[in-house]
Amino acid sequence: MKILFCCEQYAPNVGGVQKVVQEIAEWLQKRGHEVSIATSFSAQRTRFTLNGVTIHQFKVTGNLVRGIEGDAEGYRTFVVGGNFDAILIYAAQQWTFDALFPVLDRIKARKFHVPCGYSALYDPAFTQYFAEMPEILRKFSGLIFHSQDYRDFKFARDHGLNHCVVIPNGASGHEFEMRKHLHTRSRLGISPDEFVFLTVGNPPFAKGHSEVAQAYATAELNRPSVLVLNGTYTLAEDPSKQRFQKALRALARRFLGKGVNPFFDAIAHIRKSPGKRVIFCDLPRAELIDLFFEANLFVFASHIEYSPLVLFESAAAGLPFLTTIVGNSREIVEWTGGGVIAASQQTREGRSRVDLSDFRQKMASLASDPDRLSELGRQGRASWLSRFTFEKLAVEYENAIAGQLP
Repeated sequence: MKILFCCEQYAPNVGGVQKVVQEIAEWLQKRGHEVSIATSFSAQRTRFTLNGVTIHQFKVTGNLVRGIEGDAEGYRTFVVGGNFDAILIYAAQQWTFDALFPVLDRIKARKFHVPCGYSALYDPAFTQYFAEMPEILRKFSGLIFHSQDYRDFKFARDHGLNHCVVIPNGASGHEFEMRKHLHTRSRLGISPDEFVFLTVGNPPFAKGHSEVAQAYATAELNRPSVLVLNGTYTLAEDPSKQRFQKALRALARRFLGKGVNPFFDAIAHIRKSPGKRVIFCDLPRAELIDLFFEANLFVFASHIEYSPLVLFESAAAGLPFLTTIVGNSREIVEWTGGGVIAASQQTREGRSRVDLSDFRQKMASLASDPDRLSELGRQGRASWLSRFTFEKLAVEYENAIAGQLP
């Protein structure tokens, strides 16, 4: 088949959408299909064929609500006249999806859409956008969801859209099947007897770094430990330096507004606590994956997600995880058997707020139970190998695109 993936960003840009689309596109290319990408212009892009996949970039930005700017007509002409057998558009609320609304009826290829969570579903600015969405979605051959436990799937069912299939997210076999042993743990100065809590995400405060730090600060632990906060903290070369404190406070004010003090109080408390440490870092991808294998527990308190790749990556590394109820984390726990859910509340805007007391208690309980951690890690790794590698998920995409919807 001649297949086109449409997504707002693609390699060399880094992010969850980019990762999923690149993995699936490259595996489909290896399975004998002619695969292309339509994406935004990037000044950093110097290659237009990557691992057998052809990249077409367009100087277009925005969405229907904010306004679409640039060569949207050139993009429409490319898609309509490209003689594709199938196109798959990843995510709504962005131009590669929205710009095609006027020409959907002219596209002869089978059309598939991954809604990717509808993060703006409760935003008043998008009320009209989502009022018109059901009729737009009826023009597609199939809708592909990563979860049956999230707002986009419920939206489809509530509007009688039955041409749906669920294909989970996963983690890369290229990255997680064979451990590279980069000794990242020791390079960070972490001793063998320290229990490592790891959390990952950008921007750090939207990904729950503050809540994780608060829970860790007061958790009753029976062994030396370290909390690794991996994310882009400006000027974070040395967290003990005063200039780091000033830069971090400025960054926190930017993202947290008035809610700054709890985070800094937690960091100060950790530094005064015997047997506890905190490390701020922003590791290169290879070293971060190595740390997934070397850490003891992944802790995740993100405020909003769709289907978080980091939980699948934890499972792939055999790293047990503790997560709030965010995105479809409950499904991921059920599917992989590799993690534990902490209590949390959902705001009207669909954001998650962790119950710090429960999160703290579960952090301490898991850290003191090596047998349970070992079993969670074993189950997560085995589940990932059996179903959640992108190589296996690409076959599910192939079947859906070929018209083999349930």
